[in-house]
Amino acid sequence: MTDYHIGSYKSINAFVREKLSAFREKGFDFETLFLLMFRERDNILYERSEGFRVKKATYGEAREHILCRAVALKRLLSDAEQGAAVGLHLENSLEWIECFWAILAAGFRPLLLNLRLPRPVLEDAISTCGCIAVISEAGGFSCMNIRPEELPAEGEASVPVPFGTELFVMSSGTTENVKICAYGAEEFYYQIADSYEIIKKSPRLKKHYNGELKLLTFLPFYHIFGLVAMYIWFAFFSRTFVHLPDLSPQTIVNTIKRHKVTHVFAVPLFWEKVYAQAMRGIADRGEKTAEKFNRALALQQKLPAPLGSLFSKLAFREVRENLFGDSIVFMISGGSFLDPAVQAFFNGIGYRLANGYGMTEIGITSVELSRKKIYLQAGCVGTPMKGAEYMIDESGELRVRGRVIAKYVLCGGRKLTAADYPDGWYATHDMAELAGGHYRICGRRDDLIVGPGGENLNPNAIEPLLRLPSTEVCLIPANKGGSSSAVLLAEVTRHIPESALTSIRTELIRKIDEAGLSGEISGIEFVCESLIKPDEFKPNRLRLARSYAEGTLEIAVPSRIGAEDAANELQQRILPVFAAATGRPIDEISPDSDFFMDLGGSSIDYFAMLSHLKDEFGVTLEPGQPELRTVRGIADHLRSDMQSGDAQ
Repeated sequence: MTDYHIGSYKSINAFVREKLSAFREKGFDFETLFLLMFRERDNILYERSEGFRVKKATYGEAREHILCRAVALKRLLSDAEQGAAVGLHLENSLEWIECFWAILAAGFRPLLLNLRLPRPVLEDAISTCGCIAVISEAGGFSCMNIRPEELPAEGEASVPVPFGTELFVMSSGTTENVKICAYGAEEFYYQIADSYEIIKKSPRLKKHYNGELKLLTFLPFYHIFGLVAMYIWFAFFSRTFVHLPDLSPQTIVNTIKRHKVTHVFAVPLFWEKVYAQAMRGIADRGEKTAEKFNRALALQQKLPAPLGSLFSKLAFREVRENLFGDSIVFMISGGSFLDPAVQAFFNGIGYRLANGYGMTEIGITSVELSRKKIYLQAGCVGTPMKGAEYMIDESGELRVRGRVIAKYVLCGGRKLTAADYPDGWYATHDMAELAGGHYRICGRRDDLIVGPGGENLNPNAIEPLLRLPSTEVCLIPANKGGSSSAVLLAEVTRHIPESALTSIRTELIRKIDEAGLSGEISGIEFVCESLIKPDEFKPNRLRLARSYAEGTLEIAVPSRIGAEDAANELQQRILPVFAAATGRPIDEISPDSDFFMDLGGSSIDYFAMLSHLKDEFGVTLEPGQPELRTVRGIADHLRSDMQSGDAQ
């Protein structure tokens, strides 16, 4: 008989219903949440690899450690006011869990400090919340610094004070203003109750592998997605967390396979990188293998769900083994837009990857649970859970209200509650649309770029069309000649050969043309720095646009005409025509500078240039040919015509 670690209950549903009922009846407070979360004392809370051994800790052991640490913390802060804020500045670990609960058990309010944000931002959060101390390995904070070892896990294990009533979560920092959101136990009750709705609607989410459900600690616990969708949802039902030592691809794969991880929740950036790596591996095995894989994936997409699932299980077994193995039963992506091609890949090869939606200010409010490809692979995030309501306003922006949203938000010296939102609707700044009753997130309102023609350009929809297997891209707003425009940033290595750069530019231009965006994107800039900083889950377009405008981005400048090119008389005759048409100095134009992308020429300028070249060389150049947008391309074309005797 399979053991799901649910005690005497006959089913997982009965187990879940009873725990939720007890939480509701005993009171919406953190002490009740704590006692229920650590009730199944023999269940495994945390496991990690230590050499050849796997070390495990039970919920019962962790409970005792928490109460001991709480006594020590209360003693260290004996003069502090009840309910004061205490910062927590640790990486994901069993120690983080124990210190988090120790702060609450000692009667204080935890401030979950984002380790990826710079110190000045953290100090501002500490000041805003009035923190009296910070538990940290690093130290160096302006208030009292407490190292975890100063809170021994053994000793006296009783806490004669009420639990803390709130906790604070910081936004991820991908926006310009970091917000601090306060949550109480009641909001967490509704978040957990919503997770039960997911369990009822999606049997696969509660599926166990060999009787165990194990969640990889990929997302940081201090982030709302990691705190709620990972830790709170699963710890309340006494499931197991698997420690991830670092974020290197090989460590992730090894950890998943060794510990037989069943659930992985991550941000789109992670899934996109795994997808790119997998596709490169398939391509490296030869053209025939790549074609065979693509045909099989296309076939799987056409098959109905039961048959498609069976086909995936058999046809892509080797692909799954090279990725995470077969223990994975459910994966969720959240935090930003996910490329549909990435979702189609994972769902096609036999995994289940769904989109979820939430924010620091509103918690986790929906997950796409449909098995229909039209929803699952189109960026849909499902329908709102019972604790939340959705509404799309007249501008297309998603608004949310309900019992799961933060009690209040601290930002810019203001304290905002639901009463401060129009009719209680929180403005998410995410653009959304309805597709058959399912909500689809289209991108951030702040990310929309007004193109030269006045059209709104959505980077989240455009970037997947332009991305290359080995080149990350980001569309940003720019100002050229006093008018708004869009510039495509492409990330390349610092010492990339000119030939490789030219090849990438040519391919990007081809993709831009195919997408019908040649008149909307005014340039391509190659940068030698990461488009996504270590403290970001997704590109911060506001930061990148500001750096681009200030000239502080590290640009990979194409080489100018060298001695060999200078000796090319035909190119030298064409250069002044390019310069006159674009208004650029000749020494700023290389043989491979694109008339539109690099030199900012317009379609009117281009036709005028072709007319001039016809008069100069007696050759009619047909517009619309990508090779006729550079000095080198036109020179090669003219030379070919002259050699064949077509020139006058």
